[in-house]
Amino acid sequence: MLANLKAIPFYFLRPVEVFRSYQLSDLRPDLVAGITVAVISLPQAIAYALVAGLPPQMGLYAAIVAPIVAALWGSSRQLQTTPTTALSLLVFASLSATAPPGTPQIVVAAGLLAVLAGIVQVAMGLARLGVLVNFVSDAVIVGFAAGAGVQIATSELRHLFGLSFPSGTLIETIGNLVAHLPQTNLPTLALGLGTLLLMVLLQRLKPELPAMVISLVVASAVLVVLGLSHAGVKVIGRLPSSLPPVARLPLFNLNLIADLAPGALAIAALALIQAIAIARSLAAQTGERLESNQEFVGQGLANIACGFLSGYPTGGSLSCSAINYEAGAQTALASVFSGLFTLVGMLTLAPLGVFLPRAALSGVLIVVGLSMIKQRQMMHILRSSPGDGLIMVVTFVGTLFLRIDFAVLAGISMSLGYYILKTSAPRVLPVVPDDNFRHLAHQPRKPGCPQLAIFDVLGDLYFGAVNHVEETIRRHQASHPGQRFLLLRMHSVQHCDISGVHMLEGILRSYRERGGDLFLTRVRAPVLRLMKATGFYDTLGADHFLNEDEAIEYLFYKVLDPAICIYESDVRVFRECQNLPRPDHAVEILVPTDIPIRGVPDVSPRDLWQQLHSDRPPRVIDVREPREFKQGHIPHAQLVPLPTLLSEKLELARDGTVVFVCRGGRRSTRAAAIARDQGYENVAVLQGGMLAWEAAGLLKAIDYDGN
Repeated sequence: MLANLKAIPFYFLRPVEVFRSYQLSDLRPDLVAGITVAVISLPQAIAYALVAGLPPQMGLYAAIVAPIVAALWGSSRQLQTTPTTALSLLVFASLSATAPPGTPQIVVAAGLLAVLAGIVQVAMGLARLGVLVNFVSDAVIVGFAAGAGVQIATSELRHLFGLSFPSGTLIETIGNLVAHLPQTNLPTLALGLGTLLLMVLLQRLKPELPAMVISLVVASAVLVVLGLSHAGVKVIGRLPSSLPPVARLPLFNLNLIADLAPGALAIAALALIQAIAIARSLAAQTGERLESNQEFVGQGLANIACGFLSGYPTGGSLSCSAINYEAGAQTALASVFSGLFTLVGMLTLAPLGVFLPRAALSGVLIVVGLSMIKQRQMMHILRSSPGDGLIMVVTFVGTLFLRIDFAVLAGISMSLGYYILKTSAPRVLPVVPDDNFRHLAHQPRKPGCPQLAIFDVLGDLYFGAVNHVEETIRRHQASHPGQRFLLLRMHSVQHCDISGVHMLEGILRSYRERGGDLFLTRVRAPVLRLMKATGFYDTLGADHFLNEDEAIEYLFYKVLDPAICIYESDVRVFRECQNLPRPDHAVEILVPTDIPIRGVPDVSPRDLWQQLHSDRPPRVIDVREPREFKQGHIPHAQLVPLPTLLSEKLELARDGTVVFVCRGGRRSTRAAAIARDQGYENVAVLQGGMLAWEAAGLLKAIDYDGN
């Protein structure tokens, strides 16, 4: 927290870094990019302001102020921040309940709305909440954009037909359009449709040309040449020819703020999601490192500045950003230049607004609106993910028929809820070796090891997910009581909190109470640090954190009981158990799996060797199978396979010491425990079994018949 507070001043000193690192060699490409973007941004700003139900000059002021401020305080070098279609429609919906269109009150409310949205964005950036954008699905943006496109195209039809009726819901607009069709102004309709068709043709045949600019210029020329203004064709009118004025906003009007708050939240969220998505796509092409929290601050300051300088809310523009990148922009100053050139264009071309037909702008906006419906993306989302598909459909339908700010917030809430739902139920899959024993994979039809359960945990162990993980493991434990040992593969666990550690402690306790144990492999460094800090590392034991490549071998030779594999199961799951001997005679063995076998003393290989060479050597009983015994055994050892020992009563001298031997020490421990139950006190086991005897260099290969 203290580090976050110390970083706050640096967010506001970003312009110093921008100017300090600027190189004169970047000036020319930045100027070219700035001019190119301004040519596109100027008519867009006018059109999008009309979508928002605001005077054209508010769009121009926003297109001047926003790119300058966002570039200087943001993180991306290529991102262009201007009015956008989606945000303009959201602004219109947010303002419609506060003041009627065309009144001074709605202008003031739009400025206050921008300030409120900007404050939210700056606060999120300073609180380092930029990561939250990652949790909002693209389905929200695609669904909202499609719905907004339909709304924009529908709302512009009245201007395209030259009709006058109040704006309303989608159904009301269509109903009014049908009712007023006889009043259509044909010159207006012809000019609007001509502009629309020209723009579509230019986009398809000459995509490198600025189709919007050319279409509007041609429409203006037709208006002048044919004198259509006298035939009832409406025009935009003279544009302002002054610098953006400072707005007097009712900053302490709590009632108005309360009315605008939901819209401000929706605008802040949508604008940030759009901006970060565009900036990341551009950064992927340029190799630029994007700092999302800094971008949040830049976007917020841009909106605050727009609010105080007679603009309205803005966000990242995909079209202008793409043009900026393709025009060769090298630094953030390209956006600054685009704002300045937009200002120059407004001051110089202001009188020409009287020649700009409103119907032509409607034709352009209908094309823009319909282009927002990304059919391929929508079909891809529907096919690839049912959850994302539902989010997209709900957001799309909500945008059409509900309050738009509510639809956006509902879509974002559903996206976050869907993320929580997915991460709270990570997949916990049992895995077994493949046919080549090279990889562990989820193969439901293949049998598992009778003693060892192996699970891949495919998700984080945080408080919302631990119940699902624990229930999955405990269900498996209850249905497979013989699997006393559990190996968890943790390579997909990126994050673990204290709840995750407590869950692992419960799993460990459950397995150890049944005479088993828990082992982990591929634990990531951050998770391992938490385990050490909480004491779980010591509770589990350092030797229980296994190397992935050696885990199965270690468990097979050091932990699992070969008696169970040899005498109770015909399943051979691992490479290591393929050569396990099978019993020469059938015998039923009831292997206790609920309690561990403990308390039998052991003797080291070197000590046993010395005892065998003493005056009173112990009696050595080898409980392995004959085939194992034949491969090598301790001199003078007596072969008594474990099935024989379990099925017949021991007949041993009670005054001497008996040492039981097997391959790794587990069958011999069981045999020694049985001997003690039958009254033999002086029993022991060879520590580590024949593997340890061989490792000590004491093994002597002897023919089976020659003992």
